[in-house]
Amino acid sequence: MSDSVALDPVDLQILRLLQNDARTTYRELAAEVGVAASTCLDRVARLRRSGVILGDQLRLDAAKLGRGLQALLLVQVRPHRRELIGPFVDRIRSLPESRALFHLTGPDDYLVQVAVADAADLQRLVLDEFTSRREVARVDTRLIFQQWECGPLLPPAAN
Repeated sequence: MSDSVALDPVDLQILRLLQNDARTTYRELAAEVGVAASTCLDRVARLRRSGVILGDQLRLDAAKLGRGLQALLLVQVRPHRRELIGPFVDRIRSLPESRALFHLTGPDDYLVQVAVADAADLQRLVLDEFTSRREVARVDTRLIFQQWECGPLLPPAAN
């Protein structure tokens, strides 16, 4: 059973525009997609109710907040059991350095994106918050030199 929602070309254009700038007004959206502002408002409300639009986010510059070094931590948890996973995930999500957390398949169980002040701060984080945990068997660190945003997320094109 698919969780996808039927979207027409106007919905897709609204989603594309909002992903590029979530502060776009309904009047501006309506003009861009060629519908009345009230229709646009109704469509966005429907997209929110259906769960297609999950919310709005504010993006911050980590370097300007004193967190100029970002890294990806590949974490192996052993044993990989449910009673250990919940507390591990809760703790990692609570860390102010954590930016994203992914549960993976393969030799590594988790990928954690972190933002820290510098190399010493990264070392402290890895030693104090990751490798000090009994369930963490290994942490492999990759520095992020540069990051790019990608295009808007839209459903796959029909064949």
